[in-house]
Amino acid sequence: MSTMRSALLVAKREFLAAFDAPAGYLVLAFLPALSAVLFFVTGPFFAFDTAELRGFFLSLPWLFVILTPAITMRLWAEEKRAGTEELLLTWPMRLRSLVLGKFLGAWGILAAALFATLGLPITVAYLGDLDFGPVLGGYFGALLLGGACLALGLFLSACTDNQIVAWLGGAAMLLVFNLLGGAATAEATPPWLGRVLLELDFGKHFEDLSRGVISLADVAFYLVMTAFFLALNGLVLLRRSWS
Repeated sequence: MSTMRSALLVAKREFLAAFDAPAGYLVLAFLPALSAVLFFVTGPFFAFDTAELRGFFLSLPWLFVILTPAITMRLWAEEKRAGTEELLLTWPMRLRSLVLGKFLGAWGILAAALFATLGLPITVAYLGDLDFGPVLGGYFGALLLGGACLALGLFLSACTDNQIVAWLGGAAMLLVFNLLGGAATAEATPPWLGRVLLELDFGKHFEDLSRGVISLADVAFYLVMTAFFLALNGLVLLRRSWS
């Protein structure tokens, strides 16, 4: 069985399993509900009187701090706690298929949550003349950003058998990655270190994408970060299988 076909089977299993319990639907409802509140109620949308969604997209890096670890926290931690990880690792498929499958399943859940936010652009388009070019670019960037966040969350889920620890660790690390830009501009930060921190800031790379500007450097950053944390995920599982 090919790597991708095996990964898709695992992804389907994880995607469907997420909705076997009410928690899956709560995760799915969290993003559109809180986004609508932040955008229309507490945000400046009506004050600026402009038909655009940039305020919504700029809130996503912070919303993903809460949402993406909630999606990934059970994916490996629960397998380890329930004792099914050893059985999973004996499946007739490569380890990379399992890691990729878990990731694609989580990415599918996030994509479903983003799809549920389409009421925002539909409402804005009804209220004004919305340019859908930046909207499509913003959603594309959100999937890339979300992929990197999910990969980080999966790595941390593989490191523990406690879902709460996995969520807290994921949320804390994503918060740090979103605050690196602020640390980069601190007075005590050396210029060379500031440039490095700025390049590692998740939110900074999302700014152009949130305006619909697709930059190869930003796309490459999220793809590299996703691959990096998925590789760490695989190494953790490989080390455990050897022991």
